[in-house]
This record gives sequence, C-alpha cells and structure tokens, in this order.
Amino acid sequence: LRSINKQIAFGLPIPEEIVLISAGFVGHMSLHPADFPPPYAGATSVDVKVLAGVAFFAVICSDFLIYQLGKRFGPRLFKMRWFARFISDESLEKIQRWTRKYGAWTVVIFRFTPGVRFPGHLMCGAMGLSPWRFLAVDTIAAGLSVPTQVLLVSLYGETILLYFKPFKIYLLSAFAIALLGFFAYKMFQRFFAPPKVVAVPVNSSSSQDKFPASQKTNNRL
Repeated sequence: LRSINKQIAFGLPIPEEIVLISAGFVGHMSLHPADFPPPYAGATSVDVKVLAGVAFFAVICSDFLIYQLGKRFGPRLFKMRWFARFISDESLEKIQRWTRKYGAWTVVIFRFTPGVRFPGHLMCGAMGLSPWRFLAVDTIAAGLSVPTQVLLVSLYGETILLYFKPFKIYLLSAFAIALLGFFAYKMFQRFFAPPKVVAVPVNSSSSQDKFPASQKTNNRL
C-alpha cells in the first residue's frame, strides 16, 4: 500500500491509471487465493475496500500537494527549462485558458485527461483558485474514477484479462507507433525547426530619438 501511495502521488515513473489498474489486479488475486496462492501460509490477504480507500486518499492528497506547489512556486516553476521539456508553451497556454474560462470545473477535465493532470493542478494553484473549491471538485471527480477502477478490476479482473489478451498485440503496436512518432516529431523540431528571431531592443537614449522629426527640422531652420 505504501508503494501504491507513492507511485500515485505524481504519476511517476508511470501514469496513475496503470498503478490503479495494477492495484486492482492485486485485489483480484487476493479475492481468488485458489488461483493465486499467497506467498506463504497464513499470509494476510489485501482487503479490496481498504485498497480502494487508500488509492482514493492518496490521489486526493497528491493532487492537493501539486496544487500547493503551483500556488507557492507556479510562475517560477513554469519558466524552468526542465518543466518545458514535459509540456510545451502552447499546451500551458491552453490549460491557462481552460482554468480562466471554467474555474474549478477544470479540475474535472484534468482528472479525466492523462497528460495534463499534473500541469493542470499546478495551474489551478498558480492562478489562485480557491483551495476549498479545488478540494471539493477534485474529491467528487476522484471519487467517481479512482475507487471505481480499483474495484472493477478487483471484481472482474479475469474477464478483463480474457478480453484484453486478443487485443494486447494491437495495443502494444499502436503504443510503439505513437512513441516512435513522438520521438520523430521531437527530432524534427530540434534539427529542422526554423530558428527563433530575437528582437533587438531599440536604444531609447539615442540622441536621434530624443526629439521628433518636426522639432529637428525647426532647429535646422
């Protein structure tokens, strides 16, 4: 349970959904000791309800921790170079527009959209969203998604595996193609993207710009 808590916290090193589904399969194994015998005699089985509850509270606590990081370090955090490697400026601007337009309800969008959950919760904190509204909406959204994933896999894990096996090759192939496409896009941006044009500031203290053109003409006359 401690390992699940830590891995759910920031979606690292793997996404949150994979951890929750894996936790569900652990619960499924504990419900079927005849098919999945315990490691030793007398080993205590995992209670699936406790497992779902721990996952739920781990998600809520980690989401609020990310919110607090955004509230404390948000503007400076978004400008760091390592942060730009995970999310582009265009995506960050889109998240900011969503937060301005929908307020606390963007938490629901972030909760059900992998990939923008972490920067989205950071943005909620950075833009000063009320912590109580954030917690209220996030609790509702997480309450619908987190225990449901754990309990469904715990109860119907065998059926899920039965239908998953014929499609796993296609899913892995699609994932591999998407991963190769992502790296190809990044390499193209790195080596073939046009260089950025840096604007040179005009020296306002220049003697030629101190007076308007009409005034210079009058001085000559």
